[in-house]
Amino acid sequence: MISYIGKRLLAIIPIFIFATLLSFIMINLSPVDPAEAYLTAANIRLTEEVLAEVRHEFGLDQPLYVQYVQSLIKMCRFDFGTSYVTKEPVWQEVAHRLPATLQLSFSSLFLVILISVPIGFLSAVYKNSVFDHFSRLLAFLGASIPQFWLGYLLIFFLSVKLDLFPVQGRGTWLHLVLPSFTLALGLIAVYTRLLRTSILEQMQEPYVLYARTRGIKEKIIMGKHILKIAISPMITGLGMNMGKLFAGTIIVEEVFSWPGFGRYFIEAIFNRDIPVIQCYVFLVACIFIVCNLIVDLLQMVIDPRISRKGSISP
Repeated sequence: MISYIGKRLLAIIPIFIFATLLSFIMINLSPVDPAEAYLTAANIRLTEEVLAEVRHEFGLDQPLYVQYVQSLIKMCRFDFGTSYVTKEPVWQEVAHRLPATLQLSFSSLFLVILISVPIGFLSAVYKNSVFDHFSRLLAFLGASIPQFWLGYLLIFFLSVKLDLFPVQGRGTWLHLVLPSFTLALGLIAVYTRLLRTSILEQMQEPYVLYARTRGIKEKIIMGKHILKIAISPMITGLGMNMGKLFAGTIIVEEVFSWPGFGRYFIEAIFNRDIPVIQCYVFLVACIFIVCNLIVDLLQMVIDPRISRKGSISP
């Protein structure tokens, strides 16, 4: 087990290097000159002398490989420079806004698990029932409605018309309900159907027939055996989508005026605040890597065979 964990930790290094290198290349391929973006945001007149001075200050006059190595070292120290707009350290700005984004992401993840697991389980147990058809309708609507439109619909009906929840901002748990549900509905639709399909497949396996012939209660078979195995693909999918869930807060934060990192990133794009953009790409890549590592460890706990040479043995 320890060797498997060590291999997974070592595998993070090339993935991290590739993600940072890709973001560095994309930023340098952009037609926006970082020096010009900085001077424009600071309302400083553009002259050749000033541009040369700023490029030297930011290290933009050095070869690209030197710039990448220096930026990689700084990112490992969580040093992303200073925002062009606020003139404050980027990491300080991010640390102020990141808790709001994490709160929204984890509350949405909680809703995904809380809703999709029982609905997917019951729709498989009561296949082709009224409840199953209702879950199909819910999945269809959840997968087809865009997040921004769903957010505006919830605001209009539940906030403006019925006055049940606040319209925007962050404060009490009531402020968290609508944005969390908006962010979670798409994943609820996906994982409800995924869990249902996985349970139905497991119900056809021979071990289920053997357990029934031995007289084991149906509740124990469904809860202890089938659900434990059937939920494994869902855990894998959640790990793959946790980074997507974090990145997806951009739209929701903008709709509900949620003071998180995603909204800050949108403002950075409009202001061409390149240090903030680099920080956002770095954090999203780290979240994807960490979430996939956690999922691998959870899968190993569920099925210890995974730790044998990094694959499931027969």
